[in-house]
Amino acid sequence: MTSDETRGDDPGMREIELLREEAEAALAGAGSSADLEEARVNLLGRKGRLTALLQGIKDLPPDKKRMVGMQANLLKDWLEKALEERGEELRRRELDAELRAEKVDVTLPGRHLPFGTRHLVSAIIEEIEDIFIGMGYRVAEGPEVELDYYNFEALNTPHWHPSKSLQDTFYVDASASGREDVLLRTHTSPVQIRVMEATTPPLYVIAPGKAYRHDVPDATHSPMFHQVEGLAVDEGITLGDLKGTLEHFARRMFGEDRAVRFRPHFFPFTEPSAEVDVSCVICGGEGCRVCKGTGWLEILGAGMVDPNVFGYVGYDTEKFSGFAFGMGVERIAMLKYGIPDIRYLFDNDLRFLAQF
Repeated sequence: MTSDETRGDDPGMREIELLREEAEAALAGAGSSADLEEARVNLLGRKGRLTALLQGIKDLPPDKKRMVGMQANLLKDWLEKALEERGEELRRRELDAELRAEKVDVTLPGRHLPFGTRHLVSAIIEEIEDIFIGMGYRVAEGPEVELDYYNFEALNTPHWHPSKSLQDTFYVDASASGREDVLLRTHTSPVQIRVMEATTPPLYVIAPGKAYRHDVPDATHSPMFHQVEGLAVDEGITLGDLKGTLEHFARRMFGEDRAVRFRPHFFPFTEPSAEVDVSCVICGGEGCRVCKGTGWLEILGAGMVDPNVFGYVGYDTEKFSGFAFGMGVERIAMLKYGIPDIRYLFDNDLRFLAQF
């Protein structure tokens, strides 16, 4: 399509030539894909210049229609191809610019992604489990929502027993099931009853888990805490076996140089019963603020299983004997690491937890 063929004095041919020059200028001036799209709409859109020209051919004289129509269609074909080529060029240019802007300097140090660790309470539970598994114990678990029978009665604590008031807990509304004795367990000792019901001696188990009591949170109390209870039942079990087991545990947990002592105490489900202390990990038994000048720290309670408890599970008290013990996991952690407040363990402060 030459100037001689299109210009002349024919208004239609002159408009085609002017439109081509305008299209060439628009394509050359488009600096982005958005600019090119705007040019395409102005030229080939429903109300575009070339679209209007093509629609107006029908109004031309018959001797002009063929020439103008042919040149207009040639212009349309050229424009569509030119738009595609220019669009591809702009897309490559924009992609290159985007890649340059987002390039990564592989010589820079990488970003530090901190690794999570076990919570201190979980780590202490695992350490306790490892010590007792090494002595032949197995781990047992039970429900946290328990029946009064397993939590108190089968542990030699009938409803009228005064020691029951020391373990005020949270009762669950079980009216729909017709029960009035459903509660959040106050210790993990109910697991011992459930294990004995299902197992014939000899048995050696520990029961780690959560326990709940209606305590006001302070430096040494929490309404939710963790316990590890232990039970050994076999023929010929004595108090000496209990002492040897707990002395081994205390020295593995707190250090081989720890001294251990047993003080008489009372628990409804053991007889005789004892509180177990270790020499203070802070002062080594000399006396300090942590141990209140005594040189000792209480770590757990223990005793020989009361024969009444064996009666609830059908064990022959003439043949079998056993011992039981229980410890607060948070207390073990606090004593081992000198933590002054139990609430630090549950505040989710990474500055504190990361130290362990």
